Amino acid sequence: MSGLEAPEELLVETVTTINGRVVRANVPARLHLADFLRLHLGLTGTHIGCEQGACGMCTVIVDGEAVKSCLMLACQVDGRDVRTVESLAEGDELNTLQQAFKEEHALQCGFCSPGFLMTATALAHQSCRPGPDGIREEIAGVLCRCTGYDNIVAAIERWFMENPQGSPADPLPAGHRDHCDPGLT
Repeated sequence: MSGLEAPEELLVETVTTINGRVVRANVPARLHLADFLRLHLGLTGTHIGCEQGACGMCTVIVDGEAVKSCLMLACQVDGRDVRTVESLAEGDELNTLQQAFKEEHALQCGFCSPGFLMTATALAHQSCRPGPDGIREEIAGVLCRCTGYDNIVAAIERWFMENPQGSPADPLPAGHRDHCDPGLT
């Protein structure tokens, strides 16, 4: 080796469930989950914005919790359950949260929508249903430069009211942790 060649990258065997499907892959040890989802699995609904965890565009659900996939390595989801925005719709039919976003005009350019949808989906399966102020606090990790958030909050609040126990069409794995702040109920 002359010193100019790049060392061979370490691959890690990973078996995970993504959107209900078991995925086996040998992934580079330093590959971010967002890149794995988009580039290796073609799940391009997971958007990449800042690549530093600040914008929330890449939010997915891992074992029932909203996480920023640009801050997680693909090998870290070994043995875990991952859901992306592609898991929400049933074919061409929007799920009830997506329908609420549509009816409340909760998007403009739509780039941030997957982050909001996945954050709200994870929140909905916790034991609380925050009001508008609590929703704003919970979605603060996803940035939108178009809407001003009012319609996003209205859509999520509407969805909570229409689905008080979470949407049966959107089950999360048993045993997911409840991180709801009782002060937000």
